[in-house]
Amino acid sequence: MTIQTFQQDGFDIIALVDQQSGTQVEIVPAHGALLHAFKVNRNGEAINLIDSYSSVEDLQNNLHDSFKNVKLSPFACRIKDAQYQWEGTTYSIEKTIAPGNAIHGLLYDAAFTVKAQQADSNSASITLTYSFNEGDTGYPFSYDCEATYTLRPGNDLTVTTQVTNRSKVSIPLMDGWHPYFATGTPVDELVLTFASKEIVEFDAKLIPTGKVLPFTEFVHGKKLAGVELDNSFVLDFVQAQPLATLTDPVKNISIAFFPGDNYPVLQVYIPPHRKSIAVENLSGAPNAFNNGLGLVTLAAGESRTFDTRIKITV
Repeated sequence: MTIQTFQQDGFDIIALVDQQSGTQVEIVPAHGALLHAFKVNRNGEAINLIDSYSSVEDLQNNLHDSFKNVKLSPFACRIKDAQYQWEGTTYSIEKTIAPGNAIHGLLYDAAFTVKAQQADSNSASITLTYSFNEGDTGYPFSYDCEATYTLRPGNDLTVTTQVTNRSKVSIPLMDGWHPYFATGTPVDELVLTFASKEIVEFDAKLIPTGKVLPFTEFVHGKKLAGVELDNSFVLDFVQAQPLATLTDPVKNISIAFFPGDNYPVLQVYIPPHRKSIAVENLSGAPNAFNNGLGLVTLAAGESRTFDTRIKITV
């Protein structure tokens, strides 16, 4: 295993490389700790299973439309009207994509820096860090966010986030990622399987109503032809891992997800172009700061770790 650095299409990229298999995971620290590529060797050809941005210019023009592959912190998805109450005080998120429209947190475009990296015969990993210092009037707290990518043999990638509260008070927290996957086969031909027990009920603006309803529709797998998804599901950790699998039966590719128990929510989104699909591990539901569904309260000085593992079979 090795770690390589290079520039491409305006990005400064760090790559975790399994020299034996040719697998390569590419990360862009300076743009939200972006997972830029997960390349695996299929029939002698390198195939990238991450739908990322073609260039820095593409990212700058389209980040706020897709938020592809970036770190979501200190909240994910939407906060209703960009407002929430915390310990008796009402806060209004300042960083919005439109007035009253706060989505996907405050670090999706943050410039993370490299804290540590290591490579040996068993793994290659890199730890990125960003210190948030009361950077939004609607989130006047300070915390450290560390994201670690670890590649192991067998196309096996672990993504771990550690959040440490540096404030003198407790802070609200929700953590997640926003990876988009593409095999080159239209999404309509793919099969999605996940072990859910409930679906989070949304209103017309995709804000949870506060209710969760029984839902097991994808437990045995379902072809995605004609299926529209922009939903949150509560995973059933009683079931065996992986708790979610995206399969391409045309190319015989399988992407399996092994979330830790700090990621109880699976968000799935199929964009209108239907060339890729976002499969997101989240610690809570959208609008968690208001509805409390999966909301984490992090005490002063406390740390919390969130982890998921992605394994690709070709």
